[in-house]
Amino acid sequence: MRDIDLSSSDLPAIRNQYIDSATSLVVKVGTRVLTTPEGKLDLDRIDLLAEGLCDIADTGRQVIMVSSGAVGAGMGKLNLETRPSGLAQLQAVAAIGQTDLIQAYEKSLAKRGRHAAQVLLTTAELRRRKTYLNVRNAFARIHEYGAIAIVNENDCVAVSELKTTFGDNDRLAAQVAGLLGDTVLVILSDIDGLFDGPPESDTSEVVEVVEEVDDSVRAMAQVNRQSSSKGGMASKLEAAAIAASHGHPTVIAPGRDDRVLQKILAGEEIGTLFLADQDGSVRGRRRWIGASAEVDGAVTIDDGASRAVKHCGSSLLAIGITKVRGPFKRGSVVSLRDRDGNEVARGLCNYSSGDVEKIRGKASDEISEILGHCPYESVVHRDNLVLTVL
Repeated sequence: MRDIDLSSSDLPAIRNQYIDSATSLVVKVGTRVLTTPEGKLDLDRIDLLAEGLCDIADTGRQVIMVSSGAVGAGMGKLNLETRPSGLAQLQAVAAIGQTDLIQAYEKSLAKRGRHAAQVLLTTAELRRRKTYLNVRNAFARIHEYGAIAIVNENDCVAVSELKTTFGDNDRLAAQVAGLLGDTVLVILSDIDGLFDGPPESDTSEVVEVVEEVDDSVRAMAQVNRQSSSKGGMASKLEAAAIAASHGHPTVIAPGRDDRVLQKILAGEEIGTLFLADQDGSVRGRRRWIGASAEVDGAVTIDDGASRAVKHCGSSLLAIGITKVRGPFKRGSVVSLRDRDGNEVARGLCNYSSGDVEKIRGKASDEISEILGHCPYESVVHRDNLVLTVL
């Protein structure tokens, strides 16, 4: 975000600065918020959320809704009491429920002069650089037409997403936010925000602001396993961490508050605000590398290379590599790991795994002699390298 004064202890002022400078909001809502106790779509809740989305859009800001609920809607439509476990059943239930979900949004938005634009994504669209950019351009055109994009995983065809998802749509929302500039990510939950203890305890309180998603913050996460949704606070924290790395703040707020989006838009104190990482925010191609691109291999690096990459903004040289895990081609995204196996960074590799194996541990001036050519002095250049969010 631009020109945000995070030194202020005035939380409302910080919230207002974020909102004032935001050109777009990405709102994620989960199944628990969108469905009734019986598992059917809560049409009144969708109508209230649509009103909030339109209020945001009426300010000229781009607004995108990342909406769960297709499987839950299908369960309610078919009178299923438990979420199916088989892939074919899940695909069918998602397909059946998706029609009701998008129709509900369209009906509510149309009453306010706007239309719902259904966008179904899989991880593949965001892993490939070309389609990543195509998705971003499509969102821009949808906004120009005055419509509101309603995004969900393409559960009907993406088998892996039904089992190992973006992160219960939380990570998907963070990656969608990563497509845009000056964005506030809003995650609407069935609880009021991040609590400092078990949410059901009378002694627990909502944490108003989180400066950084570190181990102490992750320890607060209370993962609730529920029959109709897969998410929990842990996945929401990871989404907030990803958004922060892009320079985007996140608000985790109560989705069942009838005016929650209007309150956030007004800068009111609601939910938990996660501050953006302004100094470490990444843009363009590096943002794609860090958050969306598929990792094709890994290299283990020594302590000196790890320090240089993490603390000095250095490129990765062949001399610092001790082990190669592939195969991968030149130009692939690879994971840079320390000797304990912890990921330090990700980046575009200038050499194939076979060539890296030949030059690992060698000085840059030896590469030409070993390979017969030396197109790059570095294995991963710092301009194509992103420190990993952990």
